[in-house]
Amino acid sequence: MKLFITSDHNGVLLVNHIYNELKNTYDIEKVDLPNDPLDDYPVFSFKLGKLINENPGSMGIILCGTGIGVSIACNKVKGIRCARVSNLNDAEMSRLHNNCNVIALGSNYTKNEALNIVKKFIETECLNEERHIRRIKQIIDYENGEYNEL
Repeated sequence: MKLFITSDHNGVLLVNHIYNELKNTYDIEKVDLPNDPLDDYPVFSFKLGKLINENPGSMGIILCGTGIGVSIACNKVKGIRCARVSNLNDAEMSRLHNNCNVIALGSNYTKNEALNIVKKFIETECLNEERHIRRIKQIIDYENGEYNEL
């Protein structure tokens, strides 16, 4: 599984730490875009989403000041299910029930907290229970304009 990681200016230090900790265990690539105090988080989100769509089965890690902006922007990219998580349980449930392919974090975590949350996310498999598969399919169908239950 390929991992992509990026952030706007707020998360550069934390992204560098996570990348350095994971690079010997996972196939991980930093999505390097210019960072400066005036950069725009949607650019990072859209680039990450594009890379994930071009690499089926891959996952993404993205950071901004709160994780909220990048999660909203990532979820505008077709095929992306991004969860803004704040703890280990969120990371686990986003994979177990929603089979999310992107995790969004704020930049306010300690290095160890962020690393543990990211590891939990990438090491958790989707449950693949009928109810979860059905719900994910409804989301995908809606995204594709094929959900007619409204």
